[in-house]
Amino acid sequence: MPVAIHATEKALCKVFSDDFAFSIPAYQRPYAWTKDQASELLTDLLSFLGDGSEAVTDANPYFLGSIVLIKGEDAPEADVVDGQQRLTTLTILLSVLRSLANSESALEITDYIYQRGKRLEGKENRYRLKLRKKDEDFFRKYIQNEKKLDDILQLDTSQLTDSQKNIQINANYFFEELRKLSEQRRDSFAHYLMMRCFLVVVSTPDLDSAYRIFSILNARGLDLTLSDFLKSEVIGAIPQSQQDKYTKIWESEEEDLGRERFQELFAHIRMIDRKAKPRKTIIKEFREDISPQKEPQKFIDEVLKPYSDALEIINTANYRSDKDAETINYLLRWLNKIDNFDWIPPAILYFSINSHSPGKLKHFFTDLERLAAGLLILRADINDRIGRYAKLLAAIEKNVDLYALESPLQLTPQEINRIIKTLDGDLYLIQRIRQYVLLRLDSTLSQGEARYDYSVITVEHVLPQNPSVGSTWLQWFPNEEERIQYVHRIGNLALLSRNKNAEAQNYDFDKKKEKYFVGKKGISPFVLTTQVLQQSEWTPAVINQRQEDSLQSLRKIWRL
Repeated sequence: MPVAIHATEKALCKVFSDDFAFSIPAYQRPYAWTKDQASELLTDLLSFLGDGSEAVTDANPYFLGSIVLIKGEDAPEADVVDGQQRLTTLTILLSVLRSLANSESALEITDYIYQRGKRLEGKENRYRLKLRKKDEDFFRKYIQNEKKLDDILQLDTSQLTDSQKNIQINANYFFEELRKLSEQRRDSFAHYLMMRCFLVVVSTPDLDSAYRIFSILNARGLDLTLSDFLKSEVIGAIPQSQQDKYTKIWESEEEDLGRERFQELFAHIRMIDRKAKPRKTIIKEFREDISPQKEPQKFIDEVLKPYSDALEIINTANYRSDKDAETINYLLRWLNKIDNFDWIPPAILYFSINSHSPGKLKHFFTDLERLAAGLLILRADINDRIGRYAKLLAAIEKNVDLYALESPLQLTPQEINRIIKTLDGDLYLIQRIRQYVLLRLDSTLSQGEARYDYSVITVEHVLPQNPSVGSTWLQWFPNEEERIQYVHRIGNLALLSRNKNAEAQNYDFDKKKEKYFVGKKGISPFVLTTQVLQQSEWTPAVINQRQEDSLQSLRKIWRL
């Protein structure tokens, strides 16, 4: 059955009316608008109002954007999915206008902040905006209460939370700016604010639809994610006596991972559980299939926390142990250079199970990097990768032998042959894999001591693709057809820690070494490039030997 979605443009006098009773759900972030955003809003509004030479009803309208609500058709109660920052700031602005207005105007403005009960209509007394529980009492006492605004300006900021500080600072800013205006100007501004400022109100009774609408409309990157919705449902399903404990665990894990990584964690959790590409919206899969709200404490204790801890170590390559930690972190750094993240769910699952067994982790991550690199070199598409890692997740859960020949962790003989053929071919032409392969090779030749934290790393031909007429290159490679067979192979490639220089690429060999391949201190930071500098000439024999040596090293790295 289709879900009813309504979108209507409304003046603020209709937004702050009996039609709506706004609540900020627990999953929302704290109020975060600073003086910068408040200043931008007030400056824009006064600019659009004009200089007072024309009637307010003729002034240019001001569009405040859209808000997304979870709201039934026949009831005013509305959970704010997107728009809490604007609704909160507008309420602060109304409160300040009220404090500066004469008694008659103040009474009118109060009607936009507070709904007076109407017994015959069954309406109760209530404030039109209800903040998150942590800030609700503060906001009601100092902003919505018509006699307390002066008090908030006197509060000691050291005793306030960040959101309360923002409320205080913005209230003070609005107060200082608006009291500079004449009473007539403020009255015109209040009239303009309520009658000529508009919001598009998008509402749906369904959380899943609201989340999808928010994702589409949220081109501004506001701070609301899937994890916020799930937090509300999961924490809300825990007995109230334990909610603070589990809220702290949840928020601590989010802080440790960072907002973006924490959001990614839920995609990895979904993959570990479902072992397939999404077939519904991710929030629907969580709510209907994974159902963390059914056993919320278990989900946090046995899934969220251990998986989050594992992902943090995987992302930072910061495993600590008296044994094998250096090797494990070395492998994690290389896995993090793979151009996709499909390998992460099995890494999280295995790590969470075996975090105290460094020997097992070393064995597993050696083969996981081999598999991930192999799939990269084979240019496996996303469906192939997800299918392979899904089988690996199932194998980990079933505790089967991951090192048997038929294990999904292991490359098949056919895959190995195709990898070798690719590595022995025109590697340069496969842009997606060439840098990873060459850096992996270079690291092994440096015995793992090299670090690749340069802002730019490029792959360069030693023998140029188009050597100049009369150059030494054409003496060493007189046959064009034969030269082409050498130019793009590993044996003819080197690494640079700067952008390419088109002119320098065609220098003769001696000049190219001197001007192009040598680093700032007279050496190259790459072993592969240092090998080039050690050669006195660059002939087919040199490239062939280098090709054979490189291929042999790569076969040893990945047991090919």
